[in-house]
This record gives sequence, C-alpha cells and structure tokens, in this order.
Amino acid sequence: MKKITAGAIMLSMMFAGVNAQSLKSPDGKFEMDFQLKQGVPYYNLKYNGKMIVEDSKLGLRLFKDTSIKFASEIAKPEDVKFDLNNGFTKVDEKRDAKNETWQPVLGEKKNYINHYNELAVTLNQTSTDRNIVVKFRLFNDGLGFRYEFPQQKNLNYFVIREEDSEIDFPTDMKSWWIVADYDSQEYQYQETKLSEIPARWPKAADANASQTLIKNAVQSPVMLKQEGKEPLYINVAEAAVLDYPASHLEVDAQNFKLKTHLTADRQGAKGYIQTPSVTPWRTIIVAPKAEEVMDSKMLFNLNEPTKYTDTSYIHPTKYMGVWWEMIIGKSQWAYGQPESNVRLGVTDFSKLTPNGKHGANNTKVKEYIDFAAENGFQGLLIEGWNVGWEDWFGHSKEFVFDFITPYPDFDIKMLNDYAHSKGIKLIMHHETSGSATNYERWADKAYQLMNKYGYDAVKTGYVGDMIPRGEHHYSQWTINHFYRIAEKANEYKIMVNSHESVRPTGESRTYPNYISAEAARGTEYEAFGGNNPDHQTILPFTRWMGGSMDYTPGIFQTKLDYYFPGDKRFVKTTLVKQLALYVVMYMPLQMAADLPENYKKHMDAFQFIKDVAADWDDTKILSAEPGDYIITARKAKGTENWFVGGITDENKRDYTVDFSFLDKGKKYEATIYEDGKDADYINNPQSYNIYKKEITSKSKINFKMVRSGGFAISIKPVK
Repeated sequence: MKKITAGAIMLSMMFAGVNAQSLKSPDGKFEMDFQLKQGVPYYNLKYNGKMIVEDSKLGLRLFKDTSIKFASEIAKPEDVKFDLNNGFTKVDEKRDAKNETWQPVLGEKKNYINHYNELAVTLNQTSTDRNIVVKFRLFNDGLGFRYEFPQQKNLNYFVIREEDSEIDFPTDMKSWWIVADYDSQEYQYQETKLSEIPARWPKAADANASQTLIKNAVQSPVMLKQEGKEPLYINVAEAAVLDYPASHLEVDAQNFKLKTHLTADRQGAKGYIQTPSVTPWRTIIVAPKAEEVMDSKMLFNLNEPTKYTDTSYIHPTKYMGVWWEMIIGKSQWAYGQPESNVRLGVTDFSKLTPNGKHGANNTKVKEYIDFAAENGFQGLLIEGWNVGWEDWFGHSKEFVFDFITPYPDFDIKMLNDYAHSKGIKLIMHHETSGSATNYERWADKAYQLMNKYGYDAVKTGYVGDMIPRGEHHYSQWTINHFYRIAEKANEYKIMVNSHESVRPTGESRTYPNYISAEAARGTEYEAFGGNNPDHQTILPFTRWMGGSMDYTPGIFQTKLDYYFPGDKRFVKTTLVKQLALYVVMYMPLQMAADLPENYKKHMDAFQFIKDVAADWDDTKILSAEPGDYIITARKAKGTENWFVGGITDENKRDYTVDFSFLDKGKKYEATIYEDGKDADYINNPQSYNIYKKEITSKSKINFKMVRSGGFAISIKPVK
C-alpha cells in the first residue's frame, strides 16, 4: 500500500472543493472531479462512490522558445516557465451532453451508442497569458480526457517536450502488458502486479526488426484487475491519435502510478503543434466484469464521424494468401538469389538467376485462386509479386520498391483476368521496408495500377527502421503518414490493411477504409519465436480495444516438422482453437492463412471457416477473463445466423454455453466443432469432433476445452 502522510492528508483537505468541478456519467455510477491545487490541474475518478483514480496531475512540458536544438538538450530550472502544467487559474467552464446512435461501416454491432456528459474547463496561465482547455467526457463505461489549444496570441506554434498526464491508482493491481517501444508492439504479454513490472521488464522483450525500448514503461492499451470480493477491471488506452505521437505509459511501481510518455523523433521532440489543435484522448474504462470492458466502444465514440462522401466500396473480405509458406520458409518472396544488390530501373530481373523458391509465380497463384474460388472466398493476397525483394531489408534503402513492376514469373494481367473469371479479387501487397517517403512518392502510380487491374484492397508493410531516418513507427510524422495513405487510398476507392504500423485507437470511424491493421504479435510469430497459449485470450482486452487486427488465423498443420523433419516449431493451439479465433477475434478482413493442401485434408473442419461471417449485427461476450479464456457469440450481418467461439489458455477448462441470446420460440440447427477427447495442443492438435444438434434459446451445451483448445459453433434457424 502507498504511504500517506498526515501532511498530505491535511493538504488534500485544504484544497478540496477549491476551484473544483464535478462531472457525473449519464447513469450516475461514475463521478469525476477536477480542481486546481496551487495552480496545478488535477482530476480523480470514482465508480459507485469508490475511488478508482486518485488525484492525478495534468499538463505538458514544452521546449523553450518553441524551438529545440538537439535531443541531448537538458531542461533547466528556468525552462519551467515555458511549460503548460502550472500557474493556472480557471477562467471558464462549459458543459455538454450527447446521446446518439451511429452505425459503423464495418463493426461488431449494427449500432454503437455514444452517450456521455462533458465538462470543458478553460485555464489561463497568468504569467504567460496562455489558455488551454481540458475536456472531459464521462461515459457509462469510463472517462476520456484531452487537451485543447485554442488559437491565440501567445500560443500559436510550440513543440512538446513531454505530456505528463497521470493516472494514479490507490492500490496495486494485476496487469497484462507488453514493453514500451517506439517501433514495435510485437511482444509476448506479461502478467504481473503493477509493482512487479520493473523486475519483469528486462526479460519481457525479444529482438525485433526495428526496436527502441523505453525502460520500465508499457504500451497501451494495458489491462488491469483490482482483485478482491468486488473485483474491478480497468483498461487504460488512448483514442483518436491523429497529428500526434502514440503514447506509452511510464510505471511508478511504488505508487501504482502511470504517466504518459510520448514517442519522440530523433531530436527528442514529441509533437509539433500549430493552434488550434487537440491531443488524443486519454481513456480509462472501468467495469465490474471483464466482459463489459471488452464490449466497450469508447475509443470509437471518441473519434469523429467520417467525412468520406462514399463508403460503398468498403466491404468485409474473406481471403487466402500466398503468404504462410513464405513465413515458414517453404517459399521465398524474392525471385533471384538473396543479396543480389539489385537496383530498380537498372537491374534486368529477367536475367537474374532464379532461386527456384519464388512463391508468387503464375502456376502457384492459379492453384490458390482455384481453391479460394471453389470454397467461396472473395480475395487472394500475393506477397513477393514485385521486384526488389533480393536486398529489401536491413540496408536503410530508400528506393527499395516501386510497387508497379512485377517479377518475370508473375503475369499481373493474366492472373487478374483469371481471378476475376472465378469471382476472386487479388489483394495487393505493398511492403515499404520502412521507407515511407518512397511509398508516398509512388502511391498514386501504385493505386492507379490497382484500379487498372481491379484490386480494391492493399496490405501495406513497414518492416525495419523508418525512413525519414530518425523517425519512429509511432512518432508524429509517421502517424500522419499512415493517415495520408488512408486518405490517398480513399481517392482510389481502396481499402487498407497495414502491418508493422501503429495500433488503431478507434480511427476506423473517421477512416473507414482503414479496415484493419496488424500492430501486435500475430500468427506469423508462431513460426518465429512462438506465441504463448494465453496470447489470444489477452489481445481482445488490449490490442483489439481500438480496432480490428489482421491476426491471420486458420492454421491446421500446426507442426512445422511436417515440412522440415526435425523442426521443433509449432503453432501452440489445437485445430479447433484456430476455428474459434474467427469468432473471438473481430476481423472484417478475415484470412484463412494455411496452405490449400492442409485444408483439403480437413474439409469438414474447414467448413466452419467457409461459413463464418466477417461482419456483424450483434456481439455478445458470454464470458471472459484476461489471460484465461474468452467465449463470444456474434450475429452475422443481415442474417439470423449466429456463431460462437470459445478459447482457453494453457489450462483445460469446462464451459457451458447458455443459448438464451437466441430468439425465443425459434428452432436452430447448431453445427458444433469441439476438441477431440484425446486432443492436446502439443501431442495431438488435429483431434476434433463435429456433430449437429437442434437447439433453442433454452438449450445449454457443455464443452470440455483441452489445453490451448476451444470450440466453435455455427447456428442457423430451422426453416
């Protein structure tokens, strides 16, 4: 517990009620108090009268004279006068409220409810005559707050040294977190107390293609649990990260405090601001049940509605890909020998000696097209189709791809004509190797090529260090790049799925063509360092809170010694858990990632992947506990069909599905996919059982999930 001195208590009592403003949530369960203590802004948060967040400081530090010299510039005591964190008086307050229902273009429910009460406090820093607004929105599921900077004489251009928004918890809590990094979120989740984070932190990161770690800090969203007789679940995140760097959370383990840490550029600057401007929202979601945290749409509600005039081209897509065989090493992206020292516009790729393992070749792509078409898929991703892969990584090479020139064995016109004749659209792949400047130069030509051949979706990639050199994946410039690309893609009616990009924070409301992202440790890591069995039970509480992830599940051949005898790598789930992920994880761009040859051996189980929807009218989180298990039911968009998925961690687990969410008085046929009695994710992952059963809203079915196993159910009305 924290040590609270008598002096601190007296000081708190002295200032309580002085310049204080209170705000309640629409249902009255939350109460937020804002006050100035000796000119310093603080807020706190209560839930049902219980203190959830103690008095926590607000404010920002700025570089002096709105300029910076070098990253090594050391703040001096006299620089404090430039900061926006003290010396304030309240000059105005405004209150507002909203209760609206809006429809996402793609989403987990047909309707999202945006219901909040708002308090905007205008503060004047008397010594500099600068005004800022601190805006709070209190929902029935928690709090969002941000800073706003009106245009004014004494605050026009400025540079942020750091944002010092704090979240001060009264007690230690269990936490699920990954290490903070300016360039990657592809880490294993850790489960510790807040107080234990510094001790675990040095062992919580493995190597990555681009990496800039922040010691004793974690990434948001972070999931917390206040244990006891009346547990509370708390999610700390951010929303609407636009024209601003993504944030991390510094951990004060002794005081159970989190503080914002913004991603820097090479000069150490965090944000270049021109007023009027606003920061992202800092969010604190609180609920007595884990299921209610997962169900929160606060991050989306804190984003602005889209300004796109046409969203008709945006649609859910089920796709396959020439991809997994490259990930595991069976094929290659490059056409020629590795490290061929190629130069775009100079090298004659038709004269390169083929390596014999190029995956994106005409024959193979046609085989994938045939299988995808036969089984009702809409898209096929092909990676490694374009020239430049021979020396694409690790050289900080700016002109690494042109995004329009195919390899000699990839006939782009023939393959697109062939795909379209079978009802398949090819999905473009644009790996940038981190060279964002190059991609922006080529974007128009690349998207014109896509329009010419009928592509309507692109997977972008940002493997490696960023160019402009010195920028990071989550710094302000790069954040702006990601959304410039989304806007450019919208001009050409193209959907975007980004990899190695920033995690989404609800921006799909504003940029609905940015339909998915990776921005976490996905299925590919099963072939690299591996994912722990609890990984998928944590992601929906963290990475998924702000938007869809392209997790790329559906691996049936989980043991890689099938391809390479003696290979110890394996996907740490049962086959049935792979099916369940299609329901537990929201993916409007939904991949069946395995090779066709592996699906052909299990077409009865593959039927679930063929049937499961990718967009939804309703979602119900039936039961969940981060790090342990998740059971989710979803209703397919525009139908009466339901799907249920359940997953567990490394522990066996029983769960009884109560079907009371179904319409009363109706009969349904349920097709049930469950782990076999002898199934085990290590010893027998492909053991499963499938059967059909008639059910109603009164039915209950018990499932026995094996270690890292699960179950999946397809439900259709009986006509």
